[in-house]
Amino acid sequence: MSVFGADVSETCVLIFDEEITKDAALDDLVAAVSRTGAVTDREALRTAVRAREDMSSTGIGNGLAIPHVRIDAVSEPVVGVGISRRGIEYHAADDMAVHLLVLFAMPGGSGKLYLRLLAQAMLALKSPGFRRRLVACSTPEQAVAILNGANELDAADAAKPED
Repeated sequence: MSVFGADVSETCVLIFDEEITKDAALDDLVAAVSRTGAVTDREALRTAVRAREDMSSTGIGNGLAIPHVRIDAVSEPVVGVGISRRGIEYHAADDMAVHLLVLFAMPGGSGKLYLRLLAQAMLALKSPGFRRRLVACSTPEQAVAILNGANELDAADAAKPED
């Protein structure tokens, strides 16, 4: 189980080495999580993710975006992670580039679980050191090892102020 409270498969971790747009990164993450078998309608998921971004950007600042949707075309929680050292122009709250995207695709009726997993992810991602370690990964295997091994975030790291 990952620090986000839901398993993150290596196939759902994408390393964006080249420059990529927000829409292309989101489409790639949708495709990745769709391959898990938990998504019955990839286009419905893509449309829901785009609609969520149209409401307001999920770029929350500090290089982080957490796109999240609940739709019936998802049978079980699935998480995708995108990493870009170059940064993605995302129209984030702080107008800074996004280096870490965490996509939550959740079943339509998963209200409490949805909120619990988002809260758990936010707690982990609050740590600047944790985010830096993820962004420094050059392979999905490295990222999954960090996600699965970070169940106890270093207290000193979590106490560091935001960059």
